[in-house]
Amino acid sequence: MKEYKMRRGETLEERIPDMKATVEDYFGPITGTEDFKGSDLFVVGEPKNPVFTRIIAGAVKYSGKKDKLAVHFEEREAKEILDKGLADHAADAVSAKNDFLLEATGRDAKSRRKSMKREVEDDSPDF
Repeated sequence: MKEYKMRRGETLEERIPDMKATVEDYFGPITGTEDFKGSDLFVVGEPKNPVFTRIIAGAVKYSGKKDKLAVHFEEREAKEILDKGLADHAADAVSAKNDFLLEATGRDAKSRRKSMKREVEDDSPDF
């Protein structure tokens, strides 16, 4: 499960007021919920795009801090995608993920990578 911060000065609720509807628009009908750090996240058990096998997404609430977006994309193996002839769906899957994360966080893929890289560097011990 990956957690994403919003841009400075923005909140997840401002960016996506109806998380359930947004997840359904991007990925398909919600089939359940799953607890993560005390928050109920939405589960899409049968995503619209056949590259995905399951998607978990939603807001994780922290007391005294801004909410974060938590997402987990379960995808088929590359070999299985090729064997089943789903290669043309792969680009759509990447676009759906990136578009959803951009809408939710206000950050494109490049800035999300930079932000995660900084977090890892900040967490590493100094020798």
